[in-house]
Amino acid sequence: MTVLRFLYEVLSILFTGVGAVFKGLFSGLVTIFSFSNYKKIIDFYSKELHINEWVLVVILGVVLLLIIGLIFYILQYIFRKYFLLKKKLVNQESLLEEINSLNDQVEGLVKENEKIAEIYSGITPNSNNGKINADGTVSQDVPTEGTDGEVVEEEDNVLDEDIRFPQLYRIDKLNKKTKIVNYNNTQTLPELIDDFRCFSASQLHLYYNEDLLRVFFGGLACGKMLIFQGISGTGKTSLAYAWSKFNKSDPCISSVQPSWRDRTDFFGYINEFTKRFNETGALVELYSALYDDRCHTIVLDEMNLARVEYYFAEVLSILEMPNRAEWNVALVTNTVDNDPVKLNNGKIRLNGNVWYIGTINNDDSTFAVTDKVYDRAMPIDINTKIDPFDCRNQEALDLNSVYLESLFKKACEDFPVSEKGLKNLATVDNFMITNFKISFGNRIMKQLKIFVPVYVACGGDETGGIDYFVAKKILRKLEQQNIAYIRDAIDPFIEELNRLFGKDKMKECIDYVSMLKKG
Repeated sequence: MTVLRFLYEVLSILFTGVGAVFKGLFSGLVTIFSFSNYKKIIDFYSKELHINEWVLVVILGVVLLLIIGLIFYILQYIFRKYFLLKKKLVNQESLLEEINSLNDQVEGLVKENEKIAEIYSGITPNSNNGKINADGTVSQDVPTEGTDGEVVEEEDNVLDEDIRFPQLYRIDKLNKKTKIVNYNNTQTLPELIDDFRCFSASQLHLYYNEDLLRVFFGGLACGKMLIFQGISGTGKTSLAYAWSKFNKSDPCISSVQPSWRDRTDFFGYINEFTKRFNETGALVELYSALYDDRCHTIVLDEMNLARVEYYFAEVLSILEMPNRAEWNVALVTNTVDNDPVKLNNGKIRLNGNVWYIGTINNDDSTFAVTDKVYDRAMPIDINTKIDPFDCRNQEALDLNSVYLESLFKKACEDFPVSEKGLKNLATVDNFMITNFKISFGNRIMKQLKIFVPVYVACGGDETGGIDYFVAKKILRKLEQQNIAYIRDAIDPFIEELNRLFGKDKMKECIDYVSMLKKG
C-alpha cells in the first residue's frame, strides 16, 4: 500500500540519520584516540623540527590535553548534576508521599486518642449532677428518659469535625436537661470524719487515723490547694483517691511530667493540625464540676517533678481572688459555634466545688517547692502507715460542697481562735522576727483563723491545731536559712513555746526545730 511505502521511506530516513549520528560519533572518538596517526605525524616532522620548536609543540600538546580534559570534566559535571537533581526530585516525591501517609496516620491516632480519653475520663450520664442556683440553693438535673427509664440522648446534626472540644461537648449533651439536687445533708464534721474513715477502711481497705483526718479537713477549709508530702508509699495519692470515691466522684489524677513548662500542660491547647483543643483530664474534670455540687478533686501527682510556678501559678493566683465569679481561665482567644455552652468568651470558670491536691516527694529528681506555692496551700505530712482496724460498713455519701463549706463557716463562728491563743501567737511572731527573720504574714494568719476552728470542730484542741499549723506553714521556712546562724536561738524558742502554751504542748514545733538543730 502507498501509506506503508510512505511510512517505510520516512522511517528509513529517520533511522539512517540516527545511525549516522552514532556512527559519526563513534568514528570521531576513534579518530581522536587514534594514537598511531599521532605517532606517524610526529615521526614525519621529527627530523625537520628544531629544539625550540619541539618545546612549543609540547606546550601546545599539554594545552590541548588540558582543553580536552576540561571538556570531559564539564560534560561529566553536567551529567552528574542532572542525575543528582533527578534523584533529589524522586526523593522529594517519595518524602511527600511518606509525609502524606504519616499525616493520615496522625489524624487517625488523634481521633483514636480522643475516643480513648473520652472513655478514660469516665463521662457517663449522672442523675446526681447539679449546680448552685443564684440564691445559693442546690437543685438536681433529671436526664430525659424513655418509656423504660433509659436515658435518651437527643439527636443533633453537628459533625464531629465541627467540634473543637469533643469531650466537653459530650458533657454538655449528657447534662443538657439536668437539674440540681439538694441532698439535705445533716452530718456534723466529726460524723463526716467517722464516715470517711469507715468508708475508706470498709470499701477501699485504706486506713487513716483521726488526727490526720482533722488536719485534712482543716486543709480543705482554709484553701482550695493542699500539698501531701512525705516519703514514698505512705498513701498520699490514695488519701485523695479515697476522698473522691467517698463523694461518689471519679478521681482525676494528673501525673506531672518533668517536661511541663506552662499552663497548657495542665489545661490543654489548640492543636493547629487538627484544629481541635487537646483536652486534658484536668480540664474535663473542671468542666464536669460546673454541672454538679459534689466535691471534686484534681490530684497533681508528683507535682514537683516540674516547677509548680511554671504550670500552676495562674491557678494559685486566681484562687486568691475573694470573688469566685472572677475565677476564670482563658482557654481560647476566639469563640466559634458548637463551643461548650459553659465557656464564657473562651474562658472556663474554676468552680468552688473543686479542690486541688498535690503530692510531692523530696529527692534529687525533684524541684524545691517555693514559698509562693506553700503560702497558698496547706501542707500535710503523711509519713506513717496505720495498721488495719475493724469498723462498720460505710457507703459513699451524696455530699453537697456547699453544705461542707457551711460546716467550715459554722466552725469558725463556734470555735474562733481564743484571745489568749492570738496573743501567744503574736508573742511567737515577734520572737521569730527578731531571731529567725521570718514572720506569719496576713495570708497565713487568715488561713490559721480558719484551720484551727475547723480542727477543733473535728474533735481536736486549739493548741494542737496551732501547733500543727505553725510547724508546717511557718517553721518550714527555716530550712532555707543557714542553721548555724539560728542554732543558738532554738533552745530559747522551745522555752518560749513551753512558757506560752504549756510544757511540750507544741510538740510538732519542738520536734521540728530540734531536728533542725541536730542538722
